[in-house]
Amino acid sequence: MRHNHDRALSIAAVVGATALALTGCGGGSGAAGGGGTLRLALNQTEEHPSFIALEDFGNRLTEGTDGRWGIEVYANETLGAQQEALQLVGADTVDMAIVAGPQLENLNEEFVAFNLPLVFDSIDHQMNVINNPDITGDLYSSLEDQNISVLGGLTAGTRNIYTSEGPITEPADLDGMKIRVQESPIHTEMIERMGGSATPMAYGEVYTALQSGVLDGAENNEVSYMTQKHYEVAGYFARTEHLIVPDYLVMSTERLADMSEADRAVFDAEWSAAIGEHTELWTGATDEAIAEAEAAGVQFNDVDDETFRAAVEPLVDQSLTSDTIRELYETTRAAAE
Repeated sequence: MRHNHDRALSIAAVVGATALALTGCGGGSGAAGGGGTLRLALNQTEEHPSFIALEDFGNRLTEGTDGRWGIEVYANETLGAQQEALQLVGADTVDMAIVAGPQLENLNEEFVAFNLPLVFDSIDHQMNVINNPDITGDLYSSLEDQNISVLGGLTAGTRNIYTSEGPITEPADLDGMKIRVQESPIHTEMIERMGGSATPMAYGEVYTALQSGVLDGAENNEVSYMTQKHYEVAGYFARTEHLIVPDYLVMSTERLADMSEADRAVFDAEWSAAIGEHTELWTGATDEAIAEAEAAGVQFNDVDDETFRAAVEPLVDQSLTSDTIRELYETTRAAAE
């Protein structure tokens, strides 16, 4: 409890200090006249494609609005882990954040449609769905009464399982292994069905938990596996490819309303460009991450796809608990055809 209290105080101090600094130079939340520097919380490093694309987004926004608006990206969970950052956006304390799908699922269960195993066939399929307002319009606006506007998504890549012992080739190999998952009931059950013992945990705590043996493995994409140095403590990487998960850009609804119509048009255009840039960066970064991991001695292996698919298919069926969720899922699947 003391650790969490100290962390909350530290985050509050960072937010307060940056707000004062930005207000002093004409930015920050609530700046008069519709402008300022938007604080964006990110849980990745400065080398990650998300940081690069979002920083470029901010630079173009500043240029396109003649300096009225900008974005300061705070990497490495400086403004809190995703759950904390999402709460701060809703409280209008942090302007923007990148959060994983399960975080929004916790606020509206309908987001589960995009968090399920097997829902996306590829990253291109994913991007064409989660940034299509004809599909996502009502879903993304559903959180505005909580002061959270969902503006679209970036790919978080294809997720696989990596462990400190291996290789993993079928669900039985995960028996008894403690595998980190995001804070989501769906992801918890997914790992349980795949044979492991699911352990929800904040992203920033995973390395130490793997190193100390609190965890036996985790599931994530190749880029995060390398940028977070998880390969140092979990050198077996099984290509389960069980999920292609979205990350969402969320923003304070009140702060978004501060933009003039012209500035909002620039913002939307540059955000769309950032999505394209990120997808391109992601493809290259994935190839580089795999090459670097292999050079570092990581052992990659394929798995018995059918046994893993059979394990999670019942989870998909039982998760379509409403007409809206089922419609979102079926529309997504139809978009792959």
